[in-house]
Amino acid sequence: MTNEAQENDMPEGVLNPDEAKDTAAEQTPEAAGPDAEVARLAAENEELKDRYLRLAAEMENLRRRTARDVHDARSYSIAGFARDMLQVSDNLRRALDSVANHVAASDDTDFKTLVEGVELTERSMLAALERHGVKKIDPKGERFDPNFHQAMFEIPNPAVPNNTVLEVVQPGYVIGERMLRPAMVGVSKGGPKEPAPEPGAPNAQSEKDA
Repeated sequence: MTNEAQENDMPEGVLNPDEAKDTAAEQTPEAAGPDAEVARLAAENEELKDRYLRLAAEMENLRRRTARDVHDARSYSIAGFARDMLQVSDNLRRALDSVANHVAASDDTDFKTLVEGVELTERSMLAALERHGVKKIDPKGERFDPNFHQAMFEIPNPAVPNNTVLEVVQPGYVIGERMLRPAMVGVSKGGPKEPAPEPGAPNAQSEKDA
């Protein structure tokens, strides 16, 4: 049977081998045209761009975390040592306070020289701590702040706003932005709940009503 006869005998809708090859060739990416290739490359480009942006964001976050960790390590690594040194400073201050009245009345130059040496030691210690980020806080006259102050007792005084620090029993210290030791204070009681507004300041109640 000839090829022409075989082609004529094939059922309707069935492609012969030559026609099947031509159809497959038309469905290949090369035969799909340049538009499809451009679309594929654009999609790959967007995917690579998205990966790059995500990686860049992760690297930036890592850089910031590392910088913060290094800063904290430098700023707060001596916190324990500084806290111990404050106890030494407290003992020096107690010693000076205990002999303050005797120094003024004494004619003993050696005794006065000793006291001056203790005072110089205290100042040098506090100056050294301050160079390493440890600062003294003396909140007398300020509004009580539970983040940095520890209330030891209340002082009835209706003449000043309530919760104002009137007496500092022991000064506090901070290291960087963190509290190293709270200031032990006595706070006012019985006065107005909020301090009076400064001259020229807008009325707080009026702002709320507005």
